Amino acid sequence: MTGPARPTATTATAADWPEVAALRHRVFVLEQGVPAELERDDADATAVHALSRDDAGRVCATGRLLPDAAGPGRALIGRMAADPAVRGRGHGGAVLAALHREAAARGQTEVELHAQVTARRFYERAGYRVLGEEYEEAGIVHVTMRRSLAEGHPGVV
Repeated sequence: MTGPARPTATTATAADWPEVAALRHRVFVLEQGVPAELERDDADATAVHALSRDDAGRVCATGRLLPDAAGPGRALIGRMAADPAVRGRGHGGAVLAALHREAAARGQTEVELHAQVTARRFYERAGYRVLGEEYEEAGIVHVTMRRSLAEGHPGVV
């Protein structure tokens, strides 16, 4: 007997954008109180977006990748969001793994992100390490984290 299928993530298409945007709005604006004008930005147009769908086919987790945004060869991952109903079930990890693959395919050697401190352990399990002190961003305490995309690095997917 096998258990439920492990969540997977794919690169989002333009057709997925309304669902991705709606999930981000629910998580960041409605749940966390981030001002709507800070949640969306011009980088969305050029970012690589990844998503995971729940068993009903709805977008339940998402994130975005900005190649070279944290320096040459260092991508910035952001806007990681998961619907509260699926947190802890692997959808966020699947999105993160998809973004790592996309970064590596674009020649990036490291990835960096600004993690909400409540998500720090999630990113540490994926091989990220903390850089510097905590700070506030959009009214939420964050910490900058980075990891290598090199073969054999802990958390390489």
